[in-house]
Amino acid sequence: MDIVCSLSGIVNPAVPRQGVGDLANAGFQNVFLDLGIGCGVHELENLGKPERPGWNLADRACVMGGTADGKIFTEESRTGGEGSVAKDPSRLGGYFEKLSLQCQENHLSIPIARAPYLSRDTKRTDLNGHLARAVRESIRYCGRIGCRYLVVRPLFSGIPYGEEWEANREYYLGLTGLARENKVMLLLENQCRAYNGHMVRGICSDRRTAADWVDRLNEAAGEESFGFCMDVGVCSLCGQDMHGFASELGGRIKAVLLRDCDGHQESSLLPFTCVGNGQPQTDWLGLIRGLREICFDGFMVLDASGTIGAFSPLLRPQVLALAKMTAGYLKWQVEIENVLKRHTSIVLFGAGNMCRNYMKCYGEKYPPLFTCDNNRKLWGTSFCGLEVRPPEDLKKLPEECVVLICNIYYREIESQLREMGIENIGFFNDEYMPSFHFDRLKEV
Repeated sequence: MDIVCSLSGIVNPAVPRQGVGDLANAGFQNVFLDLGIGCGVHELENLGKPERPGWNLADRACVMGGTADGKIFTEESRTGGEGSVAKDPSRLGGYFEKLSLQCQENHLSIPIARAPYLSRDTKRTDLNGHLARAVRESIRYCGRIGCRYLVVRPLFSGIPYGEEWEANREYYLGLTGLARENKVMLLLENQCRAYNGHMVRGICSDRRTAADWVDRLNEAAGEESFGFCMDVGVCSLCGQDMHGFASELGGRIKAVLLRDCDGHQESSLLPFTCVGNGQPQTDWLGLIRGLREICFDGFMVLDASGTIGAFSPLLRPQVLALAKMTAGYLKWQVEIENVLKRHTSIVLFGAGNMCRNYMKCYGEKYPPLFTCDNNRKLWGTSFCGLEVRPPEDLKKLPEECVVLICNIYYREIESQLREMGIENIGFFNDEYMPSFHFDRLKEV
């Protein structure tokens, strides 16, 4: 599984050096490019519309999501004038040329991108043709830079209810030849839609429908040309069972877009930062269990643009370091059983609740040699079928044996073990278990 960080909110394609450098310094090796930055929802929404009288450049830049000096979008791009990305999608590649070069210089790969898309609440029904041209150019651009996956959102604007599948079948299958030529797999994405100021379920938000669409498209294409990108934010907004969603889609899921939100308004926040009464608003437990169940091994795409963009550029390096650690933590949780598989022999450190949870969930499949504890009163006793030994016995272990810390005092125990000369150290965390056991131990 590879961690990928979205460039949105971090990197300005016109002057990408600092943002790209910050990402590389934070330890990211892969980035997610939203090509909608170069052909944005506001640009498309205003394509061909006459300029409002009395507007100055700052007003136009605000609507376009750019800056008053026009560094992001020019006046021409807003009105669809000559040279605008919206008018000529072939300019997408040139728009991101500096960004691509900076990524290469910083050894950052772009394995996955998203094609331009319309606003979820658009009322325009005349843009699907233009959007299709932008998507085709996105495929060509991905082919040029070696990007393997492109997220292409389904068409919805102007399509009558009940006719979504037929319209999108023609749309997606019309892209397969070009995608094959450029060695790009197209990923569908679960959608929400705006309805009277609220976000409700949209195309492919139903897990069975999403799986059916991918299967039918691949069958029609005669090969695996299509996969799926599971947007965690949309699942949260639509109140969906993430465990069930991941389980139903299974191996069709090639990427998971990680972003936090409050379940009511669309946003892209750092995981675990949207909370209520100390509890996360996103069902991370369901997501982790679902991804574990399907042995997910695709791209874990972190989109924390809403959080990162709110911080001063002076603080972003530290925020990005936290973002990298957060994504790594979620990756570890999903892959925890794979971590256990890698070790030929295991010893636990700790004879308490966490040790008990390990034994109930993984003890039979990955049995430890023994456990140890700093509490002298426990030495020589048995706990969950394991002999409890003193920490000094760990010095006798062969180098290939890993010591898994099963205690919340991770840093303190890790320091203790390293002072003893033990280097092969791992961690076990029971916050996101396959099942929970509530028979807590009494204090000794």
